[in-house]
Parts: sequence; structure tokens; C-alpha cells
Amino acid sequence: MNKFPLLISIPHGGTRIPEEIGGKICLSPKDLFDDGDAFTREIYGIKKDVIALVETEIARAVIDLNRETNDRPPENPDGIVKTSTCHGKPVYQPENFPDESKIETLIQKYYRPYHKQIQALADNPHSGIQLALDCHSMESAGPSISPDRGKERPLFCLGNNHGKSCPDEWADKMANCLRESFDLREDEVTINRPFAGGFITRKYGANPIPWLQIEMNRKLYLADPWFNKSTLEIDRERLEKLKEQFKRAIELFFAEK
Repeated sequence: MNKFPLLISIPHGGTRIPEEIGGKICLSPKDLFDDGDAFTREIYGIKKDVIALVETEIARAVIDLNRETNDRPPENPDGIVKTSTCHGKPVYQPENFPDESKIETLIQKYYRPYHKQIQALADNPHSGIQLALDCHSMESAGPSISPDRGKERPLFCLGNNHGKSCPDEWADKMANCLRESFDLREDEVTINRPFAGGFITRKYGANPIPWLQIEMNRKLYLADPWFNKSTLEIDRERLEKLKEQFKRAIELFFAEK
């Protein structure tokens, strides 16, 4: 089978604490889990079926690949490096927060290689890539730092930066493909509400490859009966089913192109 002409980016699916920060993080395993996009590498990881897939093992709480390099605390506690998680949990004791030298090491070792992979694919006119997806998960309701705090969220949200990163017709088509593959109602898949696209989507979108950000609601798998909140154990069959449904949506999208 020919591969889909697709680039998949999964910037928040990692869980590893790098050696440079070892012993400095004060987050519990649950706090670390909640701050990332748990299991997105398993759900979106159709590596054998697409032209390119870029992912990381490093936890979002340590270095956020979907931020600009100058997006930092104290102006933004949830920047490229973090003083607190999206739930307000301190990532470090104040005396352990990385100094500028350590932050630069993290950026050079983990952030820049990720973006170099994406840029190299974007610069290659022979890559064959027609679309890129920046793949995430979202909480079922907006957390305290979100503009939609406390509001219930759809099952999927697509972001095309209000038409700037990807044609609206393509976003509409992908939304319909998700509805068909996951058997969803019209209002269960939204576009640019509550997310229009993060740094990766804005930076690389339509330059020259069209980019869409995709957010899957965690209630589709991090909930009963598939997930144990105490042990953080997941029903692997559920993840596999979501992966197949995601792959089916991609098949539908490219079937008529």
C-alpha cells in the first residue's frame, strides 16, 4: 500500500525526564502524566502508513516543543520551560529551576532537533507531503489556565489558525472524515474552538505545507471503563481501536483527493 502523503507531529506524547534535570523535578507521576498528552504516540502513531512522523520521548513539563524559544517564565509559567503545570502544580522547587545555561542545553538537545526534522521535510520539494497534522489530546473541560476554563469541550477540535495554516475546505473535510470514522455528531467536532493552533501549526502552516492541529478529547480513553486513575493503567485495546479509527479518517480524507 502506498503511504499517505502526510506528516504527523506528536510533540507532547513523551514521558521521559532527561538526565540533565534528573532529581530536580518535584512533580508526582500523576502530575507529570496529567501535564502531557498521554498515549498520543500510541493513538496517532501510524508511522508505517505515512511519509513522515516526528515525535519525542521527553516530557512536556521539561521542555515544550510547541512553544517559541523566548516564551518563558515568569511571563508565561507554561512556556517552553515551566514553573508550573497547566493545573498549577510546581514543576521545580524554586532553588532547582534551571539556569539559563541548563535551559539552553535542553533547547539544543531536545527542542531544536525536533524542529529541524520538521523544517527539513518542509524544505524538501520532493517529500511528497501534502498535509501535516500536529497531534494532541485535550482535557474534557478547560483547566484553570485556559480561556475556556470549566467549559465542556468537543470530542475533537481542529485548528487551522482561522484559515492561515490550512485551507478552510481541507479543515472542513477532515472534520467530516473524523465524524464518519468515529461516528460523531456535527457538534462533536469543531474547528478553531477552543484551539485555533499552537506554535507549530502557526510557524509551519502553509509554508509551504498546509498544517492542521488536531485535539482529541481524553474522555475517549482516559475514562471509565478503559482507564484506572489510581494506577494510570489503560486498556490497550481501546488505544488500538482509536488508532484504527484515526487511520480510517486519514484514508477517507485522501480517498477523494
